[in-house]
Amino acid sequence: MSEFKSGLSRSMLTAWVVLAVGFFGGAASAQSWSLTQSQRQAYLQYYAPIILKRANANANEHGRDWITNFDFDRDGNFSNNRQNWLAINQYIDASQTGSGAFSQWRIRPTLYTSLIEFVDGAKSLVLIYHVYHALDESGIHDWERIEMLIRNVGGSPGSGEYVDHVTITRHHEHIVRRSYDSSLNFMQTATGKHVLIWQAEWSTRTLATDKQELHFVTNPSSWVSGQQVSPTAKAEVNINNEDKKKNVHYAFVPEGSSAAVSAWNARPLNYSTAASLTSRYDNETTARWGAVPRITYELQDLADILPTHWQYGGYQTHWLNTNATDILLESPILNESGQAEVSAGMQRFFTPSRDTTESDLTDGREGYLDKSWFYGVHSIERDADRSGSSSDFKTPAYQTGGLDSRGRTRGSASGYLNSHNAFWWQHDYFVHTGDVNDKDSSETGFWLPGAWYQAVNGGFDGRWVQLFDDRPGYEPASTR
Repeated sequence: MSEFKSGLSRSMLTAWVVLAVGFFGGAASAQSWSLTQSQRQAYLQYYAPIILKRANANANEHGRDWITNFDFDRDGNFSNNRQNWLAINQYIDASQTGSGAFSQWRIRPTLYTSLIEFVDGAKSLVLIYHVYHALDESGIHDWERIEMLIRNVGGSPGSGEYVDHVTITRHHEHIVRRSYDSSLNFMQTATGKHVLIWQAEWSTRTLATDKQELHFVTNPSSWVSGQQVSPTAKAEVNINNEDKKKNVHYAFVPEGSSAAVSAWNARPLNYSTAASLTSRYDNETTARWGAVPRITYELQDLADILPTHWQYGGYQTHWLNTNATDILLESPILNESGQAEVSAGMQRFFTPSRDTTESDLTDGREGYLDKSWFYGVHSIERDADRSGSSSDFKTPAYQTGGLDSRGRTRGSASGYLNSHNAFWWQHDYFVHTGDVNDKDSSETGFWLPGAWYQAVNGGFDGRWVQLFDDRPGYEPASTR
């Protein structure tokens, strides 16, 4: 690995570790304990969002707005996902008639997650949830994500920690709400605290909410709970930055929160339940809550998908080599059984999505390793601006700028000064503190310094770790 250090010795990196501990004000030693794998899973399940979704299910488009997983068609090929997802109505119709067609599919609504554990005065977590859709109006997938910063973490969710802020993706915008904002609402149950999120349908609607974009539900959870148990109340909610209620045609509920599943009367989606869990409403049609399908979703890992981008990992099936991201891995990417799927060292990953339905074989989208939120280098804002972009911090962060509130660049924080304008270090991560900064070259927050990710410093970088069992071929059983 020395060839990548540009003269920075291992002893110099150790010095950065010492500086990092000093920077933490001595708290690293007091907080050097680490969560177990089951505790990390528990936090991700406890804070998993509830997604209230509008659909566009005209004619033969029913089921098109389901959340799904990358390998729903069980062919191990992401490049035909958009084409195959267009047959989702045929899957549903076949399941209803019992013909057996498409019965090998496993829709399994999934949010892809990671947990970042670090110490900064006290133990904190960044939780990331990416909502995967196999199709939107103009592409093979959609990349909206929900992220939250949890402070004062103890070891058991719901025992004294608090949500500092939540950030959501609205196309290229990253919209933040602080814990004290009235437009940030959670459904609190005995098994979880679930932020309420509204998501648009797949279709494009000019100058309107569209293409799977995310919004905060601005109604109090108590109001939403009262409405959703009524069979006759209108299924609609208020959302941020819009002046009227929006229709709800699906509710997606985390399967790991049994109290939330019970409160919503949510059911697993499988071949036998598919037809009964399908909304057939137009996006302009207001349904009654009694007619809204409530579907459970599972959690899987961002790290499940990362090896498919690797230059030696069969990327050709899923991605194009027209754009690359170089990342210096301190440690390999491991699967759930501890086996290395990507080796340590400087590694190249290809990110443009491959789409067999396009003449140039791509829909122009990029995978996780190209996303600004993957490194925390997005610019947060309170209000969306459709004509702009809040990803402006990514470029200076990669190059020689990108200052944090403590005056550091990512290279000065990590010790890899030669990484500027050259490569990402595996553990580069910028933690936002929830305040808006209008400058392109700086954000309010801090780069995690030195060996923050090591257990001795109370850290864990879950972006590269697979926590949840993949369960290949699994089809959830119907609960009733």
